[in-house]
Amino acid sequence: MDSLSLLTILKVVGGLGIFLLGMIVMTDGLRSLAGDSMKNLLMRFTRSPLSGAATGAVVTSILQSSSATTVAAVGFVGAGLMAFPEALGIIFGANIGTTITGWMVVLFGFKLNLGIAVLPLIFIGAVLKLFFRKKLAAAGYALAGFGLIFVGITFLQEGMSGFEGIITPDNLPSHSLTGILKLVVLGMIATVITQSSSAGVAATLTALFANAINFEQAAALVIGMDVGTTVTALLASVGGSVNAKRTSLSHVVYNIMTAVLAVFLITPFVYVWEEITSAPIVTNAEVALVAFHTLFNTLGALLILPFTGRFARMMEKLIPSERPKYTVKLDQKVLEETDLALEAVRISMQEEFIALLKHINFLLGELKNGEKADLPVLEAALNDTRDYLDAIDLRHEENSAKWKELISLIHILDHLFRLFERCEEDAYRAKVVQNASELMKECTMLTANNKEIIRALDSRNFTKAENVAKRSEDHIVSITAPYRKKIAEEMAEDKISMEAGTAKLEAVRWLLRITHHIARITLHMEEAILFTAK
Repeated sequence: MDSLSLLTILKVVGGLGIFLLGMIVMTDGLRSLAGDSMKNLLMRFTRSPLSGAATGAVVTSILQSSSATTVAAVGFVGAGLMAFPEALGIIFGANIGTTITGWMVVLFGFKLNLGIAVLPLIFIGAVLKLFFRKKLAAAGYALAGFGLIFVGITFLQEGMSGFEGIITPDNLPSHSLTGILKLVVLGMIATVITQSSSAGVAATLTALFANAINFEQAAALVIGMDVGTTVTALLASVGGSVNAKRTSLSHVVYNIMTAVLAVFLITPFVYVWEEITSAPIVTNAEVALVAFHTLFNTLGALLILPFTGRFARMMEKLIPSERPKYTVKLDQKVLEETDLALEAVRISMQEEFIALLKHINFLLGELKNGEKADLPVLEAALNDTRDYLDAIDLRHEENSAKWKELISLIHILDHLFRLFERCEEDAYRAKVVQNASELMKECTMLTANNKEIIRALDSRNFTKAENVAKRSEDHIVSITAPYRKKIAEEMAEDKISMEAGTAKLEAVRWLLRITHHIARITLHMEEAILFTAK
């Protein structure tokens, strides 16, 4: 190997390394610069799979990282802030957003040749990072990364030009179905090795620019690189939550479906491109490749979006939940995002609370709207919730809104456990309440109010839920003393036996306790929501 070929290889390898480094640095800088605003953007504008796809595309194009967008979507699903089909929309859109890197490389790297021009940007970025903090430092990091990307592309171009005549389209598989599939696999392998489809696309564009490969070969490589990104996501989900596994599998299945579509689009695309431009595709092959990349990702998203609900249900069947239904949102990977983790706990507690309210109505004979809970499953869910809450670390955020929310959630959990004990250990007392004619009014009132509380919680009207629960408690408190006096007098007059009288006294005490716990739970739920809003 002579010195020229060695230098050529070093330029290609070094250029690819600088490009990768630039992508990492720029993405980190943009993520720090954006802060929580990108997450808020995802949450605010995602109301359906279609809006999720649009938002996912925009956020990914800004952050230059589909993984950051996907992780945020998984976190939202895990916290119960977003339905799984909506999160799928974000993931489909993220694939479209990643194609912006190719446009950036072609328009600025090849057309404008910014390799030398961006060197001052790297210096300015380094100065901002070294001498400033927070937003300016993050902006400097992003600026330096942006500059490094084009320095890397310049080295890649110089290196690839050295392979002219050594690597030609004839050296690679031909434009046949078998040849295309071989190149797709090669693209997958390249992405798995570099851990970046953007780097692979940049290298492919550079090889195409140097005439080392033709358009059809480049298109097949890019298709494979899109599929290759899912391998990394799949490996990252091993040992993760159910939502993470579902998301990764969805990503794999969707990208394979899109890849199949793209393979059969190559020949028609070349024909249409040449008809529209009235020139052979080789005259502007780099722009054509990026346009093809954007086209098949956009077309794939548009074709699957109408069937997102069915697609989501298929994923849920393939990867069923391993946890009690009340705690499926308690995702271990969300623990680092304490605001999402707290919201996941609150929603899990709300579902456990609703299950207990329905169980109380069942115990009181309300068969239409009551529902017997599976108490062992519910107890396991409460224990899981307690363990998850214990794992949320806010030791350095005392007096913050999140700290106050945590305190409210601890109070809710305490009252949930006590309410559960009243339902499990003292259930027979509900029968006494149900059969006591003098408590019929209270029994009817409580079941009706419990239904009203459930409706209020479902509509996120926590103030109404707290008011209704307080009304129940106040009424039971007001009748307890007169009722106890009346029962005691009947026992003294031998109108009822001591055993029957004691059972009635315990029954009204049971009513008093459960209404107290219900009232306290709704009170702390309202407080938790208020702290979340701050």
